[in-house]
Amino acid sequence: MFKINERITWVGKIDWELKKFHGEEYSTHRGSSYNSYLIQDEKVALIDTVWQPFDAEFVKRLKEVIDLTKIDYIIANHAEIDHSGGLPELLKEIPNVPIYCTANGVKSLKGHYHQDWNFQVVKTGDTLDLGEGKLVFIEAPMLHWPDSMFEYYTKDAVLFSNDAFGQHYASEFMYNDLVDQAELHQEAIKYYANILTPFSALVGKKIEEVLGFNLPVNMICPSHGVIWRDNPIQIVEQYIKWASNYQEHQVTLIYDTMWDATKRMAESIAEGIKSVDPTLNIKLFNVSKIDKNDVITEVFKAKLVVAGSSTINKGILSGMASILEIIKGLKLKNKKAAGFGSYGWSGESPKLMTEALKQCGLEVIAEGLSVLWQPDDEALQTCYDYGVALAKQL
Repeated sequence: MFKINERITWVGKIDWELKKFHGEEYSTHRGSSYNSYLIQDEKVALIDTVWQPFDAEFVKRLKEVIDLTKIDYIIANHAEIDHSGGLPELLKEIPNVPIYCTANGVKSLKGHYHQDWNFQVVKTGDTLDLGEGKLVFIEAPMLHWPDSMFEYYTKDAVLFSNDAFGQHYASEFMYNDLVDQAELHQEAIKYYANILTPFSALVGKKIEEVLGFNLPVNMICPSHGVIWRDNPIQIVEQYIKWASNYQEHQVTLIYDTMWDATKRMAESIAEGIKSVDPTLNIKLFNVSKIDKNDVITEVFKAKLVVAGSSTINKGILSGMASILEIIKGLKLKNKKAAGFGSYGWSGESPKLMTEALKQCGLEVIAEGLSVLWQPDDEALQTCYDYGVALAKQL
């Protein structure tokens, strides 16, 4: 627990041990936090809770800050159990406290907990008077669930943004200006790339809407990671960039390989690309060995994605199939692509890779390149030339 200012207290939980999130779908190398905020104005509002495994600890520690019966309102920005998981335990103590959420929030919370709590439905523009300040509600559907919403606290010009602008990042510092800036940027872009990318069009519109209110923002308090207090709009500006068909001057080569033939192809293709433009940031990843969310982050940054796989059972290797399925769901825009692969018998993988990349919504700029067995010098030269041809199309 720590006081953000005289009215707002952070009452969440830092989870240093967390390594996976959303089941096994998201890696959290640097842990995370579940941020809950207590506003003690003339009226008292609690914004979100914590993940369910920490519900008893959350309620116990909350009692150390305030008599629970003095909580007038609970704000449920999002029903996912990393934010709402403390509600059942808390509501055993204060069962009749009203819960403010969106209409979709009611559906989601009932779906999770099967309880008919004292729900109060709000929509964009609705306000809740706390005394010196008001909470202004802002619906934010698909950032990243249909039920998501923000609040703006008028007294201190604080935006409570739930999952938007967050990071899975554990730190006792808890403020953006105190933590390692490289780590913070990496976790923020990874969070956006893996979670929010499919909703980029909605992200852009929602940010335009929020900025259109022309309200001062002294602080942005997300539900994961650190609080943005030093130039908080910097993360909003990053989201605008990331939501606008983002790319860096980068080529990302991803491959899966059985006996290193496809790996050697990837390395030669990379050399060919570099020979055309040494300023390109070229990154290679064996998708069966590198964390999938880290790979996706680098795919998100790329202007060209080159993907290869060995052929197995007239198909592609499972690691590559998994990554392509993730990429397909992200609905990436403004990215070129090409496929390649090695084979011993039937040789379907390059064609399958090309078709899969098209299904991912990427602009395929060359026919798939295939090599029979281990590439010899001639085949490696062909791969090099393939890289040259790809680079010239950038």
